[in-house]
Amino acid sequence: MRIFKLNTVAACLGGAALWCGCPGSGTAAQEAGIKQPSFDSGGVPIHYLVTGREDGEPVVLVHGFASSIEAQWTPVMDALKKDYKVIAMDIRGCGGSGKPHDPKKYGIEMMNDVARLLDHLKIDRAHIVGYSVSAGTGLLLAVHHGQRLRTLSCCGAGLVSFGSNTPPAGNPNPDVIPRIALLDDLASALDKGSIAPLTISLTPKNEAQPTAEAIKAHDTKLLSVNDARALAALIRGAGHKNTRITEKQIQDIRVPTLAIIGADDPLKFGVDKLKQLLPKTKVVVVANAHHLNVYTRPEFVSALKQFLDDNRQPASK
Repeated sequence: MRIFKLNTVAACLGGAALWCGCPGSGTAAQEAGIKQPSFDSGGVPIHYLVTGREDGEPVVLVHGFASSIEAQWTPVMDALKKDYKVIAMDIRGCGGSGKPHDPKKYGIEMMNDVARLLDHLKIDRAHIVGYSVSAGTGLLLAVHHGQRLRTLSCCGAGLVSFGSNTPPAGNPNPDVIPRIALLDDLASALDKGSIAPLTISLTPKNEAQPTAEAIKAHDTKLLSVNDARALAALIRGAGHKNTRITEKQIQDIRVPTLAIIGADDPLKFGVDKLKQLLPKTKVVVVANAHHLNVYTRPEFVSALKQFLDDNRQPASK
């Protein structure tokens, strides 16, 4: 039985405009950075926004690692709010939500945050849209809480594995990959004030690798507005065994599924794997786009809206 660790940050940077709340550590700093409205999710405050039609079908937008509602979803929210009830949340560790430093507060808890948000808003079922690391969260929801989903959109990632930008060559069982290099390297780098391993891993193959100066500038920009200890905890929590799901569980997903990926995204192989296991998945590949810019492209927005429109429930007479 093949096992996937889905809630991974092997490559999950969710926004070029990197904004994640207030820097600092400790309870006081975390509380000071909480934005309203928010709700308590297992002891961690989660910031969310609701806009659009009150009577519209609910769409929940869940951003990627080190991003936020505003950095990730503004064009999408603008496009959807006329027809849908649009709900966007800051994932724990980022934006205006709580930033615990305990890795045990992440992993499966990130899936639970979405389910608890639905409960908080008294929503039975919703369209779930996750970007990068949160595409993995969406897949976990589809496996463990499939009855809560109308549709699932995996954006910027599909089935992704720890460690490398391509499936490991020569691995006799490439779908069972232990906790290896990149997660540990990235957490250790964040402990030292750098996010270099992730910056390098997300660079498209057709582009030059970032220089030391570019990496330093990126580190300065990112970590000036983030809690590095919270990001490291998120990474360390991502590999917990409670985020593992099997190949058969993926194949048993029954909700309509969309995957949108940039043609130059190093994570495209994960979308190919998702399509292989879940053939009914609608795949949209955006030309000349990569992990850090595909969600800004009009093709991304239009593909997502078209998929949601195609799967709306008929209006009752």
